[in-house]
Amino acid sequence: MYSQKQKQWSVLSANTVAFAANFAVWTLFSILGIKIKQDLGLTETQFGVLIATPILTGSISRLPLGILTDLFGGRRVFTLLMICIVPAIYSITLATAYWHYLLIGLFVGLAGGSFAVGIAYTSAWFEKERQGTAMGIFGAGNAGAAITNLAAPILILSYGWDSVPLIYAVCMLVIIVLFWLFTFEDPAHGDKSAARKTLCLKTQLAPLKEMRVWRFGLYYYFVFGGFVALALWLPKYYIGQFGVDLKTASFLTLLFTLPSGLIRALGGWFSDKYGGRTINWWVFWICLVCLFFLSYPPTTMIIHGIEKDISIGIQLKVVPFTVLVFIVGIAMGFGKASVYKVIHDYYPSQMGSVGGMVGVLGGLGGFTLPILFGAAADFTQVRSSCFMLLYAVLIACMILMHYAIKAEKLKLKRLSKHQIPVT
Repeated sequence: MYSQKQKQWSVLSANTVAFAANFAVWTLFSILGIKIKQDLGLTETQFGVLIATPILTGSISRLPLGILTDLFGGRRVFTLLMICIVPAIYSITLATAYWHYLLIGLFVGLAGGSFAVGIAYTSAWFEKERQGTAMGIFGAGNAGAAITNLAAPILILSYGWDSVPLIYAVCMLVIIVLFWLFTFEDPAHGDKSAARKTLCLKTQLAPLKEMRVWRFGLYYYFVFGGFVALALWLPKYYIGQFGVDLKTASFLTLLFTLPSGLIRALGGWFSDKYGGRTINWWVFWICLVCLFFLSYPPTTMIIHGIEKDISIGIQLKVVPFTVLVFIVGIAMGFGKASVYKVIHDYYPSQMGSVGGMVGVLGGLGGFTLPILFGAAADFTQVRSSCFMLLYAVLIACMILMHYAIKAEKLKLKRLSKHQIPVT
């Protein structure tokens, strides 16, 4: 007989591993897409649509999956979701045309919906003072993107492109079995009387009317959507901008995806200790500085001197570029944890619906941003335009957060003046 603590950590471990596997599947086209682009002669915009297509279904499925998790429990919903994904992964080997890959990508993208299931399932097992840490550990499954960056190129070089989907499908089957063996029904759904309390759909959806939820969604659009978009975009960016091969580009992208995923656990701990909003604010400022330099395109400045013209080249080399991207990844890892800590502070009993909605908006960032990256590159012919777009999104987040904090302080001041207790 397992103790409650043993069940908690068994569920959290299995949840995190399963989420990492699903995230690896969700970002699979970031590597396979480079070969598909070459074979089909795709434009930058078409490539952006290709790698973003799985992100679309992974995003829009988060809200219904989060609600289903609240209603029926994470163990059952997560298992059925992974079973549905396996045939989609295998079918990649059968595609021959662009529209085939787009259609298959929609079904593969369901893997991204696993976040809404896992985050609600995780939060159901831990008490409030450990929520941030537990959800941060679970969120470290974002490092699944690094699994694809590391494993996919090695599999391609060893066994060929077609082997990757087949191996991924087999691995997912193994994960399904392990997940079912090492998880348990969460306390709310193990107790039938408690489970009935979760069945009011109207109650679960009520918070979505509040602007606060949508503001949290914009923050997550940047920290999570931006992370996913860069995880998909960076391999090709490195190849085009710095002329490296696929293996090197994947490894350099790994330096962004792996730390960003793993640091999320530490971000959850910091959010518990210092508050989610405080961590969020620091995340935004750090990203603002880094994205300013990443946005600056390679430039040649000509100074007309006394006797001759002096040419000065301004361009980030691969090492400083990678360092800046690494810092942005770390900051985004902290930000992903802090946003969900804030959500739990406001909506502890509605993590499935509210967390699912915020996850939808964040996932839509992973869908829309790669397409916008491609369109901006085609239109401006400037590769760093992708970072310019992220910079603009970040500015919008910071403005909204500033005025939200200002409004909240004013509200507290008024309540204090009238001696009304704050609840």
